Amino acid sequence: MNYLAHIYLSGNDKELTIGNFIADSVKGNILKKKLPQRVKDGIILHRKIDTFTDSHPIVYKSKHRLFDKYSHYSSVIVDILYDHFLAKNWQNYHSTKLNIYVENFYLLLKYNFEILPKPVQNFYPYMVSHNWLVSYAEIDGIERILKQMNKRINGKIRLDHSVVELNEHYTEFEEEFTEFFTELTEYVALEIKEG
Repeated sequence: MNYLAHIYLSGNDKELTIGNFIADSVKGNILKKKLPQRVKDGIILHRKIDTFTDSHPIVYKSKHRLFDKYSHYSSVIVDILYDHFLAKNWQNYHSTKLNIYVENFYLLLKYNFEILPKPVQNFYPYMVSHNWLVSYAEIDGIERILKQMNKRINGKIRLDHSVVELNEHYTEFEEEFTEFFTELTEYVALEIKEG
């Protein structure tokens, strides 16, 4: 799952949300990191979500549809496509409108800026000014995000071209996301409860 899903799955716990969001930028043993315990819990939750997602047969089906053309990058693409369906259908998952929810999240990061890892501090202004999380709701927003990611992989594969497959198999991807996200939400709720 990508940013929006990780944030959503953290519920209303602000520190858990921060940890879940920054996890990809926190390397190594988090026990040695100088972070609040609940932020560390969010990093651990993020890693559990990724493990659950990466090994799930429904997600495999989505990735398999892209694999011949995009190889191991199909996992990255599916993460973003799934965030598209979450953003597009946001009203089915949360009572707060997406733009307001996202604005509150950006403020949460702003007020906790000092504990964000350097990479997150560096992309935060760009994320806010281009409103990444709200832009996920539109296919052209997804395409822009994937174009930006092309730069990070030095143009080895044109990730943004996957919107062709998204449009061709839109219904299948959306059905797979919906079924999977129900299971993921239940899994995370149990993890937080037992945490």
